[in-house]
Amino acid sequence: MALRQLDQHDDSIVRHLGKAQHDVDQLPDPQRTPIKRTGVVRYGSEMADLPPGVKGMPPAATALAWGQNSIRSRRAMSESLLHGKVAIVTGAGGGIGREIALAMALAGARVLINDIGASLGGEGQSGTPAQQTKLIIEQRGGEAAISTDSVADWASARSIVTAALDHFGRVDIVVNNAGILRDTIFHKMTPEDWTSVINVHLNGTFFVSRAAADVFRKQESGAFVHMTSTSGLIGNFGQANYAAAKLGITALSKSIALDMTRYNVRSNCIAPFAWSRMTSSIPAETPEQKARVERLKQMTPDKNAPLAVFLASDAAKDVTGQVFGARMNELFLFSSPRPIRSVHSAEGWTPETIATRALPALQSSFMPLDRSGEVFSWDPV
Repeated sequence: MALRQLDQHDDSIVRHLGKAQHDVDQLPDPQRTPIKRTGVVRYGSEMADLPPGVKGMPPAATALAWGQNSIRSRRAMSESLLHGKVAIVTGAGGGIGREIALAMALAGARVLINDIGASLGGEGQSGTPAQQTKLIIEQRGGEAAISTDSVADWASARSIVTAALDHFGRVDIVVNNAGILRDTIFHKMTPEDWTSVINVHLNGTFFVSRAAADVFRKQESGAFVHMTSTSGLIGNFGQANYAAAKLGITALSKSIALDMTRYNVRSNCIAPFAWSRMTSSIPAETPEQKARVERLKQMTPDKNAPLAVFLASDAAKDVTGQVFGARMNELFLFSSPRPIRSVHSAEGWTPETIATRALPALQSSFMPLDRSGEVFSWDPV
């Protein structure tokens, strides 16, 4: 399916070509200073590698033609990555979920947009966010449908998968992105704060994945992409409910990968970094907090979408059970907990010998009581 690129995608291409033209204008005459620029333009004996019709052009025209050809090639490749596939994206009414839905449509997928239109805390409902995402996809020539069912209930989660089957006849991809926040310090967290977040994030991920698992098993193919968070992988203040849910999702994903690999079903996680509605509640009162927020604002939600598209595509057919991160223009692979140090006592252990012998041996390898922002302390690049 050939899709038209609009809005920021067109702007990105225009900026790319504009920069290419600027770079071309700054290039030295190849007769004086032959240069090599991987993926941009090549001169001299390497002219044979240039696209047809480009040979013999002046240097500036050569570079610009190469850049245009490169963009067309990347666009064509991107549009074919998910051709013929159907994707369910939960929480696709805005932020990261919307950008993933748009990117998957641009990559050729038909998309079921799932969003109940609730507030950041999970209150209220509106169909407008999902409708806006659908309109953008359709304006670009894509195909999309809407489900406003909640992920936090088994029956309604099954309805989400049924809706995709009713509209498109199949399901190939599930992106579990829906989420809410109820941030508060642990000793002030209410049981309702806890259960509401767990129900949407962890239970919702299980419910939707389990509903799609029967379809994936029968067709012997499928890809799950789950959103986790460094709040769970590393830690953060005032997010015990959210952190527990997000770390639980990584264990769920690994279990799905183990159980369903025999059916060619893959399951991976992304820890996204982005300034969106989910992060807009971060305090910005002190100079340090304000500086952190300004850094976060550079990390727009669309930066996470390429990784989600890749993991959902056949290009990632050998990738499963992994946890990745996307931060601005950086990609990360996270480790899973493994033993890092051990001690042995032939006589066994008592509380006293643990204190006198085991503790001194292990203590130097203790994990620090750090937070996500302290581990990822550098400015986004």
